Amino acid sequence: MTTFRRSLWVALLWVPCVACGTAGPGGKGADSPGDLSGLLGNLAPDFDLKPVAGWKGDVSLRGLQGNVVLVDFWGTFCEPCRKSFPRLQDLYARYSGQGLRMIGLSEDEVDDREKIPTFAGTYGAKFAVGWDEDKVIARRYKLETMPSTFLIDRRGVVRFAHAGYHDGEEVQIQKEIEELLGR
Repeated sequence: MTTFRRSLWVALLWVPCVACGTAGPGGKGADSPGDLSGLLGNLAPDFDLKPVAGWKGDVSLRGLQGNVVLVDFWGTFCEPCRKSFPRLQDLYARYSGQGLRMIGLSEDEVDDREKIPTFAGTYGAKFAVGWDEDKVIARRYKLETMPSTFLIDRRGVVRFAHAGYHDGEEVQIQKEIEELLGR
């Protein structure tokens, strides 16, 4: 198989894995995270990244241990991500002073990389926004859809996972953040 054909095959396999979706009332949130449930109760897969917006300096998940961390996978092309992003910023603003750290990981392709800082700015993101250029982080987190959100406790264990997005979901995420912060 030629390199081009192999790359095309990999790209075609990747597309359905990270479809953009809105979870309906029976969607995949904390109570039914689908394939994301394999991560629950386990150490979160570590990663390092250089943010492209919202944060100065490199970020590593292990470097944030001791904090509650919300990791959100998204894309500039994803309509549900446009709805969830401002709500995530609201949660970050509310709880960052109490030990919440947040990382938004864009799953955009190379051609759309330049859209990431603009997207983050448009939706007011003050948290670390990075680009998962080669999709390695998404594969470690067994990403099914975007947005997908993971809440990680102070010891680095994944406690909650949300696949997709539906209006009002931030209320559940807020409760989970408060639980992990010990409020």
